[in-house]
Amino acid sequence: MQAFTVHKGLVAPMDRENVDTDAIIPKQFLKSIKRSGFGPNLFDEWRYLDKGEPGQDPASRKPNPDFVLNQPRYAGASVLLARRNFGCGSSREHAPWALDQYGFRAIIAPSFADIFFNNCFKNGLLPIVLPEDQVARLFDEVFGFVGYQLTIDLPRQVVVKPDGSELPFDVQPFRKHCLVGGFDDIGLTLRHADKIRTFEAERLAKMPWLAHTAA
Repeated sequence: MQAFTVHKGLVAPMDRENVDTDAIIPKQFLKSIKRSGFGPNLFDEWRYLDKGEPGQDPASRKPNPDFVLNQPRYAGASVLLARRNFGCGSSREHAPWALDQYGFRAIIAPSFADIFFNNCFKNGLLPIVLPEDQVARLFDEVFGFVGYQLTIDLPRQVVVKPDGSELPFDVQPFRKHCLVGGFDDIGLTLRHADKIRTFEAERLAKMPWLAHTAA
């Protein structure tokens, strides 16, 4: 998992409340057995004028020129600004996969759905909760200034605006530790690989019949 320390990036505004996971990555793309390649289908039904299917070449699609991510001023955005209850709906982990694979590193909103919020941390994506009035002010500034960027300093737990002012945010210490270190659940386990190997060797010495392997 990619570590997150300090990130500066262009901000894209998703000016809708209650954006659910089916809007983030529609259900037909859950048929894929891979864990990668979801970025081109992020917000698929809003982003394109035609219906998309897994494996379809994005270059053959008809982009919706009115959708925020298709507007040139937001090309390359890596910070998503959203309204309340972002990520509601089903628990599909494909939603943070699609956001991450599109290129987003952080999402700022007044609130998130619980399961989506947890899944973000497990996949290297930082969800930041700020008061609604601060989020509203950020929307005004993003709409008002082309090329609006924010710096997110996770070790210091602040969002730094272009004028240098800082917006503090909370994050649980363990989740912060995992993001800063780049540890997903597997990475956390592998830190104890030597102890696991020692345990397995001792167990096989006591119970050698467990060493049988399939033909």
